[in-house]
Amino acid sequence: MYPRFTMIGQSFGSVYFSWKALCKFTPLYYLDTSGYAFTYPVARMFGCKVICYTHYPTISLDMLSRVHAQNSMYNNDAFIAKSVLLSWCKVIYYMIFSWMYGIVGSCAHLAMVNSSWTQSHIEKLWRIPARIKRIYPPCDTSRLQVLPLERSMQPPKIISVSQFRPEKAHPLQLEAFAVALKNLDADLPRPKLQVVGSCRNDADEKRLQHLRDLASELKVDDDVEFHKNVSYSELVKLLGSAAAGIHSMVDEHFGISVVEYMASGAIPIAHNSAGPKMDIILPEGGKQTGFLAQSMQEYADAILKIIRMPEPERLEMAAAARRRAVRFSEQRFSEDFKAAIRPILFHTSR
Repeated sequence: MYPRFTMIGQSFGSVYFSWKALCKFTPLYYLDTSGYAFTYPVARMFGCKVICYTHYPTISLDMLSRVHAQNSMYNNDAFIAKSVLLSWCKVIYYMIFSWMYGIVGSCAHLAMVNSSWTQSHIEKLWRIPARIKRIYPPCDTSRLQVLPLERSMQPPKIISVSQFRPEKAHPLQLEAFAVALKNLDADLPRPKLQVVGSCRNDADEKRLQHLRDLASELKVDDDVEFHKNVSYSELVKLLGSAAAGIHSMVDEHFGISVVEYMASGAIPIAHNSAGPKMDIILPEGGKQTGFLAQSMQEYADAILKIIRMPEPERLEMAAAARRRAVRFSEQRFSEDFKAAIRPILFHTSR
């Protein structure tokens, strides 16, 4: 509701909100899963044991470096990026906020994080490495792992699953897909790109329309299907027919959609950063589990590699990716979560 000083406004608002809540009822354990670290000192003042599960740092060193370099991105609009003075003001604001964020975050008795990328940032900001545990988030892989690995390649289908938000970088996917079509061998079937997402508001609707216009401009509108706000059963059906899944968000802290691709049997093509790079698309039993890409050409090359891949090789990679996805199951999360919090519960009970 307020486009400027959003982080500090939400953080101070959370302090007031938590104070009101804790005055009404003071628990023994204060468990935060929404990332409002500024509430931790308040909870400790009330005598609570503070436990958190952090999906994404409120501010990261990457965000600070982008503002310093005057790069226009989702956390730094073009108006500020074009101005040296405004950029320096925002750098100072970010530095002060990161210092405050480090102080309040260090009040956690136990900080669970969802990925190696998040862990590295939280360790640098909060400076409590002994109290930080990496617990991968729960992914509903069981219902996807029953899908057959064999897929029809007439035509091969590539799926993209995410909300229609600016940080998801959908235009890059369309541009890479257009390049792949231009370089497609004449004897190979023409692939289809299925873009699946949800629209929360008018801004998302406008972004979706922009993607439709871009597909038309790139002359691939006959090869791209847009699916908005589909049900879970429809999503499973789409995943079950996809040969590959594409993901393009820079510094995605984890990447649940990438795990869903792998569990369903769709070979992932994900951005070469953060969660997909550090935790998800890693070899399994010595076998490759997917592709990492950064530039438009790298994405296009990965699409063509999957389409050109012999069926036995594709099935082998899809099977390895599915085995990798088991590491991020709901059962694994439950076991790791309980193991992490058990020392806090045991120590308090004594």
